[in-house]
Amino acid sequence: MATQEKYPNRWVQLALGIICMATVANCQYGWTLFVAPIEDKYHWARTAIQLSFTIFLFFETWLVPLEGWGVDKFGPRPVIIFGAILVTIGWIICSKASSLGVLYFAQILTGAGAGAVYGTCSGNSLKWFPDKRGLAAGATAAGFGGGAAITVIPVANMINTSGYEQAFFVFGIVQGIIITCCALFMPRAKLPPGTKAVPRVISSKKNYNPAQIVREPLFWLIYVCFVGVASGGIMATASFGPVSRDYGLDKIPVTCLGVTLPLLTMAMSIDNICNGASRPIMGYLSDRFGRENIMFVVFMGEAAALLGLVFWGRQPLGFMFFAGMTFACWGEIFSLFPSMCADTFGSANAAGNAGTLYTAKGTSSLIVPLAAGLAKGGNWNRTFVLSACIAAICSCLALFVLKPWRRRFIENNNKEIEAQEAAAAAAAK
Repeated sequence: MATQEKYPNRWVQLALGIICMATVANCQYGWTLFVAPIEDKYHWARTAIQLSFTIFLFFETWLVPLEGWGVDKFGPRPVIIFGAILVTIGWIICSKASSLGVLYFAQILTGAGAGAVYGTCSGNSLKWFPDKRGLAAGATAAGFGGGAAITVIPVANMINTSGYEQAFFVFGIVQGIIITCCALFMPRAKLPPGTKAVPRVISSKKNYNPAQIVREPLFWLIYVCFVGVASGGIMATASFGPVSRDYGLDKIPVTCLGVTLPLLTMAMSIDNICNGASRPIMGYLSDRFGRENIMFVVFMGEAAALLGLVFWGRQPLGFMFFAGMTFACWGEIFSLFPSMCADTFGSANAAGNAGTLYTAKGTSSLIVPLAAGLAKGGNWNRTFVLSACIAAICSCLALFVLKPWRRRFIENNNKEIEAQEAAAAAAAK
């Protein structure tokens, strides 16, 4: 008697991926807590310290296509465990770094490790949920966007009580252990027969691979929009600690829901919650109302939030509100753009294609030192205005250029595939 084949519970796989993402999120979103203590101890230039964050983002993103290949060849488990080991080693070295060169080397390892975890979990969600693409990608990205909200308070407390070196060391080890334990239970995606994509937005029947999409001008327009919107958010995540310090707000006690914390710690908790929550929500809405329509709204929202920081950012409540809005209106790009990429270039190579597009985050990281340079002397308004203008331009590009172009591209591809299918059917008769 034949036994029924068992398939892993894909919701459990999604949950494990989210836990991995939430755990590794500190590598990016907790960084701003370490900038001032490092500056105070070694008196290195802030731009030099922030260069290490650019290095982290570069290696986190530009290696994702290679890591995606590793996932396809070996499965998610070994790639995630390898990433966990690199993250742990990177943060331990950060705790001992007494020169900029060592700090930069540590960030190379940390970035490569975080990218292995991020790229694997993100691509894995697309494979497990072809029928709920936007929601699954958004929920997984939410783990990365909102995960630091859970740990920002203990990290900040440890920095204040035991020093930033101890925080790097302890949390580096804890993060590595948690990610490794989750990875042990993450096999290759294997879906029951009949699980199919249910397109709610226009999607392509033609499948491209990474080498092919980079030859398409449409891909580069999507890439430019990704870079433009990400730049504002990247600068925010890297700079809100120094901004609040320059404004004299970082240590002001703030009470919310009966909890009293320094303003920077409270703001970061709120920021990361907003960042994480927007990803599945906007992914879900984009499945129903179209990617570009949602992009237009939220990208304009980021521009408005950044301008809000110009006019009201020196007030405690104004800083907290508009910082939270900035995070909410840029975090969703990590659900919208991977979903759009799969819609446009097919689902067969969705993980590899999304990894290629994800390098846009690394490109945007090159702007972080520029932000610190523009804000020299504490004048952050120049940085916020520039970022707001870029976000507004990308908003208009998404609705008025990208939307009609992408529709024509997909329709032409589908006509080509349908003609091939019709010719094959006629030849078979």
